[in-house]
Parts: sequence; structure tokens; C-alpha cells
Amino acid sequence: MADIIQLLPDHVANQIAAGEVVQRPASVVKELLENAIDAGATTIKLIIKDAGKTLIQVIDDGKGMSVTDARLCFERHATSKIKSADDLFQLNTKGFRGEALASIAAIAHIELKTKQAGDDVGTAIVIEGGSVTSQEVVVTPQGTSVSVKNLFFNIPARRNFLKSNAVELRHIIDEFHRVALVHSDINFVLYNNGSETFNLPVSNYRQRIVNIFGTKTNEKLVPVDEDTEVLKISGFVGKPEFAKKTRGEQYFFVNNRFIKSAYLNHAIASAFDGLLKSGTHASYFLYLTVDPQTIDINIHPTKTEIKFDDEHTLYALLRSAVKHSLGQFNIAPVLDFERDASLDTPYNFERKQTNSPTIEVDRSFNPFVADDRPVKAPSPVSTSPSKSYSYKKESTSNWESLYVGLESKSNNESQEFSEVHFESDQTTASIFNDEKEVEQTHTTYQLHNKYIVSTIKSGMLLIDQHRAHQRILYEDFLKNMTIKEAISQQLLFPLELHFSVKEIEILKQLKEDLEHTGFVFSSVLNESVEITGVPVSVPESEVSIILEQLISDVENEVPDAHFSATDLLAKSMAKSLAIKTGQSLKKDEQEHLVNKLFACKEPNVTPTNKTTFITMSVDELDKKFI
Repeated sequence: MADIIQLLPDHVANQIAAGEVVQRPASVVKELLENAIDAGATTIKLIIKDAGKTLIQVIDDGKGMSVTDARLCFERHATSKIKSADDLFQLNTKGFRGEALASIAAIAHIELKTKQAGDDVGTAIVIEGGSVTSQEVVVTPQGTSVSVKNLFFNIPARRNFLKSNAVELRHIIDEFHRVALVHSDINFVLYNNGSETFNLPVSNYRQRIVNIFGTKTNEKLVPVDEDTEVLKISGFVGKPEFAKKTRGEQYFFVNNRFIKSAYLNHAIASAFDGLLKSGTHASYFLYLTVDPQTIDINIHPTKTEIKFDDEHTLYALLRSAVKHSLGQFNIAPVLDFERDASLDTPYNFERKQTNSPTIEVDRSFNPFVADDRPVKAPSPVSTSPSKSYSYKKESTSNWESLYVGLESKSNNESQEFSEVHFESDQTTASIFNDEKEVEQTHTTYQLHNKYIVSTIKSGMLLIDQHRAHQRILYEDFLKNMTIKEAISQQLLFPLELHFSVKEIEILKQLKEDLEHTGFVFSSVLNESVEITGVPVSVPESEVSIILEQLISDVENEVPDAHFSATDLLAKSMAKSLAIKTGQSLKKDEQEHLVNKLFACKEPNVTPTNKTTFITMSVDELDKKFI
């Protein structure tokens, strides 16, 4: 029988490896930034065009490479980080397996320029699809510049799986944040399509967080600092009152490497137990330092998952450290049995006799008697004698003259006002469109402030009020955005809301659709938006919640070019504004909800395809009693 096992060609092996390392342009950004950091750079520039599909360029001022290293770095498993298997447990660098550049070179056009500090000239190498097309000497500054062009040019199927530019750019910014947050001693600059998006100067950790997420972030941070033999914890957690519905601002760094850990995230959530509102998540930026021998970071191609030797100890330490910080800075409620004497109520006059107030009344005063003598005014309620105020009462002897001529005047006016027209009250339309002449044929009941029970000919109808209202609002918003005739309610005072740069970019993309629903934006800046008008059905206090929920939905559902942003916006606003479970409804509100639901095009399901109501026939009820 013929042999069937064979070695794969290098270009095929590289493309397979690229499938593990490079999922999207953001993966290339992560690898190139980490290489620049390992090279000892103090300034790193990231240049993006068309969300990385056309160009990803990283320029650093690190130590550079020699001619041999520049050529060798694109070979598979060529690395300067490890020399033996034991080095895998003593890693202090970002990359170590030597797969990144070889994988990227197999699926893109790469141009590399590099020069070491002591050399007069540098080296330029051009690679297309894994093959070196040119290598020459060039004049270039110290450091390395790597340009990745036309990503996935030779794998059209992979390129078709990429999302829209807006979505891919958000992933790139996420990776940029993860690298920049942990290296505050490096100056990072991000250019997107020729414009500067981020310029992060050298600073401390707190200032780096503020520079990325906005100036308002500074007042939200609570420092965490704990140093033990097993683990060193530093960083910040967000105050409970600033918790968001999104998980975007949650960062764990272990030995200067961003990781994802649901187990450690649960430790933070348990530390905030009882302090957060339902459905909200606390922000945290925590830097953990452990012995490299106690972790294994080589279990995932992207190295975002780490295996710990003793997870239970880390869990307990992390939970107690966060809880201690919240209590230390008076964020968490505590019982204080040591009373501060300066706050006690003084009782110096406790045993002194109180004097009852006296009221002086002039009992001889008569308003119907003319008297020219001064009269003493009543004194205010006081125990001390008050000053006397005298006045002279006017004479009332000629009171009959006040009515002279009134009779003739009233006769003349009666002729002028022979016809009197009364202005009718302005009728205001009810939001429930009630008409008393129409006799209500359906009877509704509210069950546990969650379900609405209504009778039908065949039996009984059970409606989920939250889901039903979602369907009603969804179709209303979708109609308003489609015909662009939404009614806006102007605010007395403009509403200013603060967001991070990434969230502002999302709002800019949705601004036009939001305006079609009734929002009016007076200004959209780098870290804030000013709103002067909101839809009629949206209370002012709910605006920030709606926009946060909208940003969360856009980030999580990741709509691509084939997905309707209008539809997503309508779904998100309907979910935020729908009446909640536990809200009591009056009879007319219940009936209006039922009538509006069955006036919808698809009353059976919510915008997310969940059932809105169920029916139970009389026969089914009869079977329950058998």
C-alpha cells in the first residue's frame, strides 16, 4: 500500500498557522505592537488605513535588527526570546514562538525597514505571500518600520469573512488599548486614515487610563494596592455608582500581558456584591504580578488565556484586596462603632428651665370704633418685651359714599355686555385614545406586575408586558426612522454626556439614525456630546442609559455591512424604554397595551424573536381539572 503521509510545503504550513494567529487586522496590530515593545521602543506609532485592510504600519524607535536578523525574522519558529523548553517558564517578553511575522508574511505584502544604533545604513526587505522579492540597503532612522498591506490578498475567502470597516476598527482600537494601558512608560500614537485618533504621552497608570477613556474617568477610579508573597496587585476599580451595562472597561494584566479570565472576573463581581444595580458591571484596571514559573501562557495562540497553578488563592486575594479598597475609601457601607464626639448633638441646656413664649393682645382694640389715640400692636411670639407700633385708624363715617354712582354704572355696563361668550376648555388627546362611547368588551388583569391576562372567545390570553411593549416600541421607532418624521421634544437645558473616544466614534456612526428618531445633537466632541432634544417618548433621565445600552448592543452584536444599523438602533431603544417587569399598570394602560400589540405587524414575537404571549383554550383549562 502506498504511503499517504507527507510533509506540507512551507507556504501551506504558513497559511495554516496564519489561520490561528491572524483572525483579523487587529491580530496583526497586536503582534506588531508587542514586537515593538520587546525591541525596547520609547515611541510607537500605529498607522491604519481602511481599518487595516489596506495598510497597517507600526513604527518604533527600538534597537532595530541587523541584516541577518531582518531576513531571518520571517522564518517559522525563528525567535530571540527562548533557546530551550525551560525558557517557556521564565518568560518576560510578549512574543516568543516566532510564528507571527512568518504567518503575516504568508497572507500579505510586507515592507520592513530597520536599522541598529551603531550602523550607518539600514535594511529594507519586501515580501509578497511569503516570498522575498527584494532586499536592499536604505537610509532609515534607528528602529523598525513594518508595513502590512493588502491583508488576505491571496486568501479571498478569509477576506470575505472580515466585517465592515467600523467593526474592524473597533477591534483594532481594543487591541491598541490593551497594549497601551499596561505600558504607560511608552508614548503611543494612533493615526486612522490620516487623522490622529490617540496621542498618549508617557505618564503613570492612572493618567494613561484618563488619557484613553476621558477626563471624567479620573473621579471614577478607586486605587487597589496589595503586596503578598504569592501575588502583587495594583491598579484601579470603578466606583459602583459609575457602573455600566457594558463590560468594555474591564482589564486584567498578568506580568504586563492582557488576559481574559472569567474566574478572576467572578472574584471582582463578588467583591462588589450588593453595591451594583442589577444588570450593571463594574470597571476595573488591575495589574497582577506573579512568579512566571507559576503560570503557563502557552495554551492559546493569542496568549490571552493563562493557566495558574493556584487559582483559588489568587481568587481569595483579589476579592479581599478589592473589598478592602472599597471599604478604605468609604465606597462600601461599613458599621462604625466608634462615635465621633464632634458630630454629637450638644445638650448643654438639657437641665435648664425653658421659658414659655407669651403673647400680648390689646383687648380694648375695636376696629369699628373711631379712635384717634395710638394703639399698641400685638407683639410677636417672644419672651422679651417688643417695641410698640402706633397708627391712626381712618374714619369710616363716610362709607356710604363708596357706593354712589354704582347703580347707574352697572346699568350701562349691562347693556354693553348683553352677550357673554365663555372660552371652552382645550381638549387634550389621551395617549390611550379612550372613547367613553365605545363599550369595552375585553377585561384585563395584571398578574404579579409581569403578565397581563385577557379573555378571548376561545379561552384566555397571557401577555408578557415587557416583551409586548418591546414589539410595540420597535415597530414605532422603525417607522419613524424609515419615514424620517419623528417628533422631538426640546430640552430646557442642554444635556451633556461624557463618553470615551471609542464610544464617541460609535455615536458618530449612529448620529444620523438617532436624529431620525428624535434626538437633536448640538455638538459632538472628542469626549462628550451635547443633546438639546430627545424623542417625545424618552424621559430626560433615561437618555444616558439608552445611549450606553445602544453602544453595548453595537459592540456585542457587531453589525457588518449586511446588517441594518437602523434595525439595531430600533431594537436597542425598544429594549431600553419598554416597561419593566414589576411595573404596575392601570386598567386603561393594560387595555391599550393589548390593543397596540395586536395592531403590530408581528405581534407574536419580540424584535429578538422571543414569544410575547401565549393562549390557553377552554378545553385545555378543562383538562387541568380532570
